Amino acid sequence: MFPFSFEWIWDVGHMVFMGGLWYALAILGLGMTYCILKSVIDTMQGKGVHH
Repeated sequence: MFPFSFEWIWDVGHMVFMGGLWYALAILGLGMTYCILKSVIDTMQGKGVHH
């Protein structure tokens, strides 16, 4: 069942699960965005490791 289905009932269990799911996805997305942006900025400034 998906939240856009008519059979979906918003009870406490569904709210807690969906809230936890979106909280975890937001943390992972923000962490990955930070890492990608930091690596792009460091590469553009030439802060990479020179061998």
